[in-house]
Amino acid sequence: MTYPSAGLVAILRGVTPAEAVDIAEAVFEAGFDAVEVPYNSPDPLESIRRIRAAGPSDRRVGAGTVLTPDDVRRAADAGASLIVSPNTRADVVAETVRLGLESYPGAATPTEAFVALDAGARAVKLFPGSTIGVSGMRAWASVLPPGTGLVPVGGVDAGNLAEWARAGAAGAGIGTALYRPGDTPDTVAHRAATLTALWPGPR
Repeated sequence: MTYPSAGLVAILRGVTPAEAVDIAEAVFEAGFDAVEVPYNSPDPLESIRRIRAAGPSDRRVGAGTVLTPDDVRRAADAGASLIVSPNTRADVVAETVRLGLESYPGAATPTEAFVALDAGARAVKLFPGSTIGVSGMRAWASVLPPGTGLVPVGGVDAGNLAEWARAGAAGAGIGTALYRPGDTPDTVAHRAATLTALWPGPR
């Protein structure tokens, strides 16, 4: 299974179904590649359904903070095409791959990254990115199989996004630097445009 470049993923933690479509449209129009609605948001599956229904069929919409295989199945039923986790669970990765979805398991060490890859993942979420750092990502890349997508999440913002890109990140997940509960679509659109200007595009 080959994933597209992860690109920029908007983490919309705390978004509500009533605002989900407008916020998602703002980040997609600014050039983000995907949106992720974490499970610890209000009615996340409904938000995913609405975002999916509002856009083209190939739009990349994900569920985040996915912790169990059942979470994977429920997200898939809602229309998610990406499954993002804060941790490494082989059964979550395997179920994601079985359903033909993109798997982004969270790993904090190379050992966890190898567990994720052995379970079928082709990309790894470096979490928290602020702890692993750019130098850590480069060290991981030197031992992981060629072509493994490394996607930092946690602490990625306009001040360091370009550095992550130069170091070879396949994408980046951006949360509070982009969206906080209560932000208007215009506010989010402005932040999104600033961030996309720093990203080099498809890798």
